[in-house]
Amino acid sequence: MLSEHYAVVSALGLLLLIVSFVLMPKSQQRIVYHTLPSWVLFKPRNRCTASSESPPRSISPEKKAPADIPPPADYKDLFPPWRRDSLSVARKDKCLDIASEIPEFRVREGLIPFTADFRTCNSPAATYTPTGISLAEVASLGDFTDYAELSGVPLPEPYLDFNIESALPRPYRPLRWGYHQTMSLNKLQTDWWLELEKSYVERIKERKELFDKNGPMVLDYLPGSELGCKEVMEMALQFLCARYPHYFSLSFSDDRGYVFHNGILHNETIIKRMHPLHVLLENVPEDFAVMIRNPDDGYYYFRAGVLCSSLGWSVKSKLGMQLKEIHNPIPDYKEKMEFSMDRYFSKLPTARPIQRGSWGLEIDTPLFMPPGDPHEKYREIQLPETDLPLSRIHLRVDWQTLRRLPLSGAIIFNFKALFTPVEDFRYEPYIPYLLLTILQHGKPSIMKYKSTWHVEHVVLPALQRWRKEQEESGMVPPDWEVGTLQEAPFFPGWEERWRARQGF
Repeated sequence: MLSEHYAVVSALGLLLLIVSFVLMPKSQQRIVYHTLPSWVLFKPRNRCTASSESPPRSISPEKKAPADIPPPADYKDLFPPWRRDSLSVARKDKCLDIASEIPEFRVREGLIPFTADFRTCNSPAATYTPTGISLAEVASLGDFTDYAELSGVPLPEPYLDFNIESALPRPYRPLRWGYHQTMSLNKLQTDWWLELEKSYVERIKERKELFDKNGPMVLDYLPGSELGCKEVMEMALQFLCARYPHYFSLSFSDDRGYVFHNGILHNETIIKRMHPLHVLLENVPEDFAVMIRNPDDGYYYFRAGVLCSSLGWSVKSKLGMQLKEIHNPIPDYKEKMEFSMDRYFSKLPTARPIQRGSWGLEIDTPLFMPPGDPHEKYREIQLPETDLPLSRIHLRVDWQTLRRLPLSGAIIFNFKALFTPVEDFRYEPYIPYLLLTILQHGKPSIMKYKSTWHVEHVVLPALQRWRKEQEESGMVPPDWEVGTLQEAPFFPGWEERWRARQGF
């Protein structure tokens, strides 16, 4: 009888303990969780559990959130995975003692304020970025630190055969069928993060002219973005020097600091004399948007950017917006992608950058088209075929990458606009049939967003002719069932054709 009474009392005590644990704030839960024996809270043995010592597991881009799971009540409790174990290798100040383990509650309590400049914060040793690194540790790493070690993304292999005079972009064709609206994320080919081509000199000149004309419409930054801007600039220059060593290099001297030497433009950039986004504008023909985590709600906001290739929007029109506000015009974004993208941003690891492509059809090659631009008029009408030869119509691909920076925890969205004459499709297997199917049978709301109607009266007959030619020549089987190509975002035989055209 006594033993039964003891069992009942023990069970009630255990129940009260569990209820008390559940009602605790999360920061206290984590502390208690690691001090109690495993049997009390049913902690699994021999498994790595999320804690202050081991950051929460990441979600792979390929896995979608189950539809029946509601969004977290509060993203401010979700942090990206940490890479503190890489600090001791990357740091330049060997005298600084870097702790391998920092309790998560300490990072949460000491998070750098949303609008704070990392260079002027008080108590840098007790102020942390979302990746669990203190500002004192950031300072100890210095400029142009070992970002490959910090991020887990290796520097690219040298591309010694590369010739800027004849280089062509790879022929991206991000066409999918059955076509539905998803982010379509794929693992980044890290050797191709920043891809140069023979239009480099012309494109840099055009982008600088766009800034001179439009100012904050193409380049601007808000307080709190300083570390993210510095970090992405340094990573981009390190990439160029590693990938194209016969064109780019970095040097250091006590009087001028770091200097970037550009052998294509035959000039040099003294880094400390220029804002990081201006360094990118002067040397990298791609767009960069810096998304910063707000510690008050855990969501990501567009806080800085140099974007000279946007269509229908500008830096000025989007700066300061939350991720979902930026994507508000996109069909199905709120219903199908908002939750999964917010969660993905909150947990994206530094070692897993991704790539994707978006596309449209354009008359000529408009690079920057803000709201109200005269070129928008072309999208409202179908020009007579006598005024719109096929040679004027281009596939525009915005080839995009997304990656987290290891120090600031910022997420960088960058892309470049690539134009291909649609006439090239005649010699690309399956592409005419695939694009024809999308234009004729794609979801109306998505096709309206892509604004292809204004050229379809010229493009569709050409695609139909080329489809027939490819079937008759045996390039494409007549019974081919239209679908996303196995070689996507390319097409069969693309590499041989691409290398033959550029000569290497």
